[in-house]
Amino acid sequence: MNTKIHDLIIIGAGPAGLAASIYASRYKISHLVVGKEPGGQAVEAHKVENWPGTLSISGFDLGRKMREHAEKLGAEIFMDSVSGIKKIGDVFEITTHTNQYQAKNIILASGMEYRKLQIPGEAEFKGKGVSYCPTCDAAFFKDKIVAVVGGANSAASAALLLSEHASRVYLVYRGEKLKVDPAYQEKISKNEKIEVIYSTNIREIKGEKSVEKIILDNKYNENDELEVQGVFIEIGSEPGVELAKQVGVNVDEQGFIIVNPDQSTNVLGIWAAGDATNGSNKLRQIVTAAAEGAVAAGSVYKKLQTS
Repeated sequence: MNTKIHDLIIIGAGPAGLAASIYASRYKISHLVVGKEPGGQAVEAHKVENWPGTLSISGFDLGRKMREHAEKLGAEIFMDSVSGIKKIGDVFEITTHTNQYQAKNIILASGMEYRKLQIPGEAEFKGKGVSYCPTCDAAFFKDKIVAVVGGANSAASAALLLSEHASRVYLVYRGEKLKVDPAYQEKISKNEKIEVIYSTNIREIKGEKSVEKIILDNKYNENDELEVQGVFIEIGSEPGVELAKQVGVNVDEQGFIIVNPDQSTNVLGIWAAGDATNGSNKLRQIVTAAAEGAVAAGSVYKKLQTS
């Protein structure tokens, strides 16, 4: 167990967590960052074109730059998964898979967790053709046939990225019309490799050692199955709030952590920032996550100054 009691531990190494760290360093707050992946889900974005001052950058590169910035200012970042939080007196004990840490204050920047289809074959073939990260895995499907499940911007972005590698991309959507920005709609309609299958769900993913076909709940070309080697699931995410619930942090009816304007929660000493909160009008963007992280760090600083 790490016996040092830090002023702050930031849980999550995405834009909210790293921005919080950058500001914590500027405030000279003793802190650690513990997260599963530097950059969080942002690193999986094929292109980020709404980060102020940068016309276009990959999510991976933006996440890397954020981490480098935080470390340059002195942040200690541990790639680990937090399994538990409990309060002992005035101190929080944070348990990870490899260690235990103590802190007077916590910023929860746990982000979102991928929503699953919950169909046969999904869990079995995860990493064997089933993926939730097109940026990570697209290159493995060169000249292969893949399916993308979903109908919003993330699914459209995934389909366009995959079309640069795969020979054919089926975009399978349960609705009658894609819910995408006009720019995505135009790109998809002009891309000969992408075919949209509307009003259809995938019932099952089948194969031997890896994905070989998907079973549909509607007939497509007189058949209810498609031969594919990959299935990319892009049906949204849910807020990662299990740790928050362990220490009694309140969430709203949709499961998002309820925060005050200073990013504080109902539990003294715990703040929250980023996609898992109900802040920023629930506009879940990199820029708003970073802003919430900065506000949270500033609030921790004010508390430390008065305690």
